[in-house]
Amino acid sequence: MRHIYLALGIIFAGLGAIGAALPIMPTVPFLLVAVYFFARSSPKLEKRILDHPHFGPQVRDWQERRAISRKSKTVAILAMAGGAVFTYFTLGHPYYWISIAILVISGTWIATRNE
Repeated sequence: MRHIYLALGIIFAGLGAIGAALPIMPTVPFLLVAVYFFARSSPKLEKRILDHPHFGPQVRDWQERRAISRKSKTVAILAMAGGAVFTYFTLGHPYYWISIAILVISGTWIATRNE
């Protein structure tokens, strides 16, 4: 089972790395899942993510207090709003309503988390 957790941790860490490079894909949610799997398979890799200078504090905040920083909330909501605008101009009606629904539902959830 340890090898499966390790493989899943590597996959989710890879998705987090892709998210760090692509503005439309999130990073920290994937790293949270990776840390979960690494905690059960490779404490060294778990520690590596938790000690990362940029993403480590965000992951630890979520683990310890279920908190999202105000800056991260703002960036996430603005990115979703940008995605809705992009959808409006590229796909148009009725598809932009899906982006708006995602923005409202996810944005509300993000905005109501602890800081």
